[in-house]
Amino acid sequence: MATTQHNPQRMPTTGGSPALSGKGMIPLVAALILCVLSYQLNASMITPALPDMAETLGVSVNDVSQVSSLFLLFGSIGGILLTRWSDYLGRRNMLFLILGCLFVGTLLALFSPNLILLLIGRALQGLSSATFQLSYLVLDEALDAKSFGVALGAITAINGGVGGFDGVLGGLLTEHFGYRSLFVVILAFVIVSFVAVLVAFPKNMPPSSKGRFDWWGGVFITVAVICLGQFISRGSGDWGWSDWRTIGLLAVSVAAMVLFFIREQRAADPVISIEELKSRQVWPLIAAVLLTLAGVYPVINFTLVVFSQNADAGFGMNASMSSLCFLVPPAVLGIVAAPIVGWIAPRVGWIRTLRIGLLVCLAAMAVLALFPDNLIIAIACVVVLGIGYNALALTTLNGLGVVLSPEASKGSLPAVSGACFGLGSSIGVALISPFVSSGTVGGVRIAVIIGIVFTVLSFAASMAMRAADGRQS
Repeated sequence: MATTQHNPQRMPTTGGSPALSGKGMIPLVAALILCVLSYQLNASMITPALPDMAETLGVSVNDVSQVSSLFLLFGSIGGILLTRWSDYLGRRNMLFLILGCLFVGTLLALFSPNLILLLIGRALQGLSSATFQLSYLVLDEALDAKSFGVALGAITAINGGVGGFDGVLGGLLTEHFGYRSLFVVILAFVIVSFVAVLVAFPKNMPPSSKGRFDWWGGVFITVAVICLGQFISRGSGDWGWSDWRTIGLLAVSVAAMVLFFIREQRAADPVISIEELKSRQVWPLIAAVLLTLAGVYPVINFTLVVFSQNADAGFGMNASMSSLCFLVPPAVLGIVAAPIVGWIAPRVGWIRTLRIGLLVCLAAMAVLALFPDNLIIAIACVVVLGIGYNALALTTLNGLGVVLSPEASKGSLPAVSGACFGLGSSIGVALISPFVSSGTVGGVRIAVIIGIVFTVLSFAASMAMRAADGRQS
């Protein structure tokens, strides 16, 4: 199994070629950034265009909201299946496959005359979520130890968009040229990404696993994650927790997870070994990802944004001012600080850096819980969370997904932990939404306290993490 520290003398899996570093790594890192941007722009630029889509296609805004939900749903599928499959197919081939799906999906979205074709296009686009996990794996396999963390931080910085300005750009393009102009921009990114991968990606990087991908195991865990996410979303939303459909989603999720464990015990080459899953090298990371996203994500991306627009108990901001005060600062800080964290983490220890990030988040949320109605303090806490969460926590969680992953199945842990990012944020938003929606200072305080509880549990999970040799990193 991998340890939490890269071996500086390790040979990369690029056909025995020397590991890339310095200026030599720039073309590959730039190509990977273009790939993840092609996905991220699909996630961040489209939301402002939903009303224009509804009007142009002659459907309701509620119907066109599937454009986002289906995209995220297939993002979960891609993150699990395609990441692990790349162990067998090869990272380069998988990136070409994903970019091909993204190209076809973007063309469908661009020229779709109706909602059905648009949704098919968005589903194909959503598969490109796997570009993040694939990029982390490629960096681990192609770069030297010193360069890995910095490059990983640069990729992680794109995870929340381009400092929040991509959403603003999406609104401006839609306002002046209509929603189809967004897909023209995205299509250009896809084409440039394809050329960049063709030119910069090492051609002699072999697959990391032999044998055949366990499709049944992949299907079972995908169904379990998706149904659990829908259970939380629907239960806290329009269906309610007691609706038979909500209960049915939970039942299907539990059944799929049971089938997954049975399958993995019998499979010759499982998606992730049950023995590895039970080790302190693997399960604490999965728990930390789930709990960190459930704890911090709703506070930094939902609670304050909603509360700030409340005219009675909140700050009475409009949507654009709320985004400028509470979304842009942490996103910009994440972009600036994540590469620095990536440089620091291998030197002081990935797990130790994660713990520092979680403690920073806890300190900021503790202050916020005491003074949720003080605008200056709220903005200051968001700034601190931008460093603790967007830079420290996200960078190290993504890095540990690769560093702790078993050598025989490098894509297994990134695939499973990657799925937990979306699942954790869904759980957090679902649990705190009723309190935030109450429109009271007390409700916001309770929401933040819930976030603190989840983050404390995440810190406890980080304390249980161990390297393969039994030493803490």
